[in-house]
Amino acid sequence: MRKRVLITGSRGIAAGLATELAKSDYQIYLLGGDAEDSKSLAAQLPAVLGYEPIDLRDELAVVNGFQEAIKSLGGLDHVVSIAGGSGRAFGDGPIESISKNAWEQTLELNLTTAFLTAREAVKYFKESGGGSLTLTSSVLATSPSPEFFQTNAYAVAKGAINAMVATLSSSYLANKIRVNAVAPSLVATPMAKRAAENPEISEFTKRKQPLAPNQLPVGQVVAGYVYLIENNAVTGQVLEIDGGWSTISGI
Repeated sequence: MRKRVLITGSRGIAAGLATELAKSDYQIYLLGGDAEDSKSLAAQLPAVLGYEPIDLRDELAVVNGFQEAIKSLGGLDHVVSIAGGSGRAFGDGPIESISKNAWEQTLELNLTTAFLTAREAVKYFKESGGGSLTLTSSVLATSPSPEFFQTNAYAVAKGAINAMVATLSSSYLANKIRVNAVAPSLVATPMAKRAAENPEISEFTKRKQPLAPNQLPVGQVVAGYVYLIENNAVTGQVLEIDGGWSTISGI
């Protein structure tokens, strides 16, 4: 029987994951990604049976989006929450300079979206007999780097994702719902464009994540998601894929 997965997002890691899972006979539904990116990915991958470019911060849209995904795929086995992003455009930065509005917008983009996705996934999996939920954290949640990445609201949101993994994996273990997260460092995606184009940050990255000095290849991060999706014995884990970021000495 083909496995069925809902992925939030449509570019970067989300696109890479959809491409990889399509090779393993998954049926895929994309939720909340960019409309054109979703359309293009669906055209490339026959395994993508549907997509809906909703605003994942909109509660009703997420509820309806899950219903459409379940209808299109005939059910769900896995849900992967990837969509999110930098809060710099809202004004995220050092906490003394963050407005309440910037704080709330950054948390909405990175935490509320994950909460709504997780809630709908758990509701469905409780009725269906189990499944896996994989969230997206960041190495910045536990290994800050304020010289170039002092986006405090973003880091707090990702730290809350780690707490979500801990509490949900314990709360729903009896329901056979596995909950994990991937916590990458700098990945070669559109979100990391600012870092890639800044010579100082590029030089810093070479020292900070020496195993992936030019940003992590998307495929290496995707491999972590695939592992968490497919290994039925793993739950409650935050898998850091960081090229050495969290272990480097003196930076």
